[in-house]
Amino acid sequence: MVRAPGLLAALLGLGLGLALALRRAGAADCGALGQAERLAFAPAAKTRWLAPRVRAPGPLDPLYGSVRRFLSMVQLNPFPTELIKALLNEPSSVKADEVVRYEAGYVVCAVITGLYLLVVPAAGLCFCCCRCRRPCGGRVKMEHKTMACERGTLMAFLLLTTLVLLIGVVTAFVTNQRTHEQMGPSAKALPETLLSLRGLVSDVPQELQAVAQQFSLPQEQVLEELDGVHGSIGNTIHTQLQSTVYEVLASVLSLGQALQVSVDHLRALNATSVELQEGQQALAPAVQGHRERLLALLQEPSCQGCAEALDRAHALELGADFNQVPSVDDALHRLKGVPEANFSSMVQEENSTFNALPALATLQTADVIRELKKVVAQQPRELRTLVEAFPGWEAASRWSRALEEMEQCSRPYLKEVQRYEKYRWMVGCLLCSVVLLVVVCNLLGLNLGIWGLCNREDPSHSEAKGKAGARFLMVGVGFSFLFAAPLILLVFATFLLGGNVQTLVCRSWESGELYEFADTPGSLPSSMNLSQLLGLKKNLSVFLAYQQCKQGAALWTVLQLNDSYDLEKHLDISQYTAKLQQELQKLKVDVKNLDLLSPAARQDLEALQSSGLESIHYPGFLVEIQKPVVNISVEKLAQELEGLAQTQGNTVLGQQLQKEALGLRKLHQEKLLLQQRLVAKLNLSVHALTSSAPLLQPETSDVLDRVTHLKGELPTWATRILKHESECFLTREMGYFSQYVAWVREEVTQRITTCQPLSTALDNGRVILCDMVADPWNAFWFCLGWCAFFLIPSVIFAVKTSRYFHPIRKHLSASSSEDTQPFHIPRVTSLKL
Repeated sequence: MVRAPGLLAALLGLGLGLALALRRAGAADCGALGQAERLAFAPAAKTRWLAPRVRAPGPLDPLYGSVRRFLSMVQLNPFPTELIKALLNEPSSVKADEVVRYEAGYVVCAVITGLYLLVVPAAGLCFCCCRCRRPCGGRVKMEHKTMACERGTLMAFLLLTTLVLLIGVVTAFVTNQRTHEQMGPSAKALPETLLSLRGLVSDVPQELQAVAQQFSLPQEQVLEELDGVHGSIGNTIHTQLQSTVYEVLASVLSLGQALQVSVDHLRALNATSVELQEGQQALAPAVQGHRERLLALLQEPSCQGCAEALDRAHALELGADFNQVPSVDDALHRLKGVPEANFSSMVQEENSTFNALPALATLQTADVIRELKKVVAQQPRELRTLVEAFPGWEAASRWSRALEEMEQCSRPYLKEVQRYEKYRWMVGCLLCSVVLLVVVCNLLGLNLGIWGLCNREDPSHSEAKGKAGARFLMVGVGFSFLFAAPLILLVFATFLLGGNVQTLVCRSWESGELYEFADTPGSLPSSMNLSQLLGLKKNLSVFLAYQQCKQGAALWTVLQLNDSYDLEKHLDISQYTAKLQQELQKLKVDVKNLDLLSPAARQDLEALQSSGLESIHYPGFLVEIQKPVVNISVEKLAQELEGLAQTQGNTVLGQQLQKEALGLRKLHQEKLLLQQRLVAKLNLSVHALTSSAPLLQPETSDVLDRVTHLKGELPTWATRILKHESECFLTREMGYFSQYVAWVREEVTQRITTCQPLSTALDNGRVILCDMVADPWNAFWFCLGWCAFFLIPSVIFAVKTSRYFHPIRKHLSASSSEDTQPFHIPRVTSLKL
């Protein structure tokens, strides 16, 4: 009854530990039979999804934004709904004044272009005639006070204008190349998009058949896992019980080792005590003889400085009396022959028996698994009608043919577009090169002119650099007049096309006005009506359908196919899973009795429990152990005697002291050290037993009770784990079928009949047309027009600046004139800036 609280706590701990282990196994996704793995279904619709096209942000984006703002100022009119409606339905009813009124901004730009075409070439012709007949703007005749300021101002304005031209022409080169690079991929993207859309509604029955056939994927997975479920269940039972069983077996092994160690220490304690007693009997006479001889020698009157040694000699006697230690014969008698069992081999054997549990489960569940495989191999009847009951799509062929015609018709036009784009690119590169040549002429003219001005202080300078600079400026002026007309014509042609695309198409496309126009009744001709093309009974809102597709809706939802086809009815496999569950309930595993403790081991533990090992009076040993074998240090006394022997005047007395010192050292080496080693050995055994003996009896009782309790509870726990694992296995396998059902639902309603390609195709079309083509196209004419209009100030400043690079006659003062000084000797003077 004394150990009842400890036993109760141990059993409660054992049961609670296993309960927590079972709960953790259930909470942790059923342990080994956790959640179902992700099945990799092959997509039935491989061409249904279009990757969205997005123009990556770049350094030209601010330029694109500036061009759009400029076009917004050019075209202030809203989207011409009535004009486009009339153009699509009755082209003959469109009036020219309505088109001109809508394109008022572009008309103004056309007038400006016309003025440019008239004024700039005419001015260039007049300038050429003037330069040929007279030195019009040729050079500065006389130097005057403000000439340096005028010259510097003109050079600064010319340089600034040239830099603006350089920036414009570089940007024009970049945008021209960007437009050319984007045109090819953009043209190829249109047929690819139409080809992808053709597969939107075609081959749906074949794809549904492919969906139904993939039911074999979860079937194969379940059949594969059924091959290992018996072992898996056995492993799970083993895994969930192993912590408890291994803990008990570890306790048994630990207790067996403690038993062995305790018995060894007890035997060593008894043997060491006997040896110490025998050694004490031999040591006592020798110590007593040395003491008596030393007292006699040290008390002689002729002994010099022997008082301290005499005190030590008086203390030379035995300290510990090992005849007083308690007897351990009774405990030794009770533990005679213990341990009889080999605890290490026994625990290893029990571990092997417990580890064979998975193999046992495999044998006992083989028949049930065979029946389960037969149930799984069948296909649900509802799934077989998935394809047969799917409604026919009457408009599928019409839709496919329309897209095919659009694709075939678009290819020749796209080739022509690419061809004309190549011509435009070549003309653009040529005109950009001309503008760049003007920039180069201006920069060379400025550099040479400034160099010539800096060297005018040299009397021997021939003014060649200044003249060369002026000529370069005039060459740039000539190129400007010569190519101004084709430059402005290219600018206006590209501006008229790109600007209308941006303001009429891109702006209304991005704002949604195009969709609203398409949804307005009567806006589109009957041949372009989307509802009629799709064979729908109700009118379809293009904008609403676009928004739904944009949000991820499918044609299944947009066209309301739920009214004609009950998909969930064909995905109901509850009867199929019910049969599987019924077969799983037949799984049984009988756990054989597991002997956690052999009879011999139990006898050893019961002998240890009744040995009284904890009742031995260990403090009696410690009392004697703590005493020294001899009360003083024999080595120190011998060392002191050797010192006294050397200081004595009496040679005989010194020799006798030396002899006693040698005797003491011999006594220490031969007997005293042996006693001290035995005392240390006795101390080790006493302390080991003192710390372990009080715990062995309750630990032995606890292990015996835990073994008895576990043997009785193992069958119940194994049955509970089997039931739990069967439920987990069913849940796992149902997870595979649930994956299939969810995949079929998603595939049928979102991919096989998805409308995502429609919204993506529309978005991609806008990105291709507006972001990738129209933006760099418009940026090109904007930069080229920038250069065209800045050529005018460039010409003006170049003409005026070149006058100052020619030689200038120096204006001499009146005081130094030859008229006022007739006898003045002329000398060479330098021309000053």
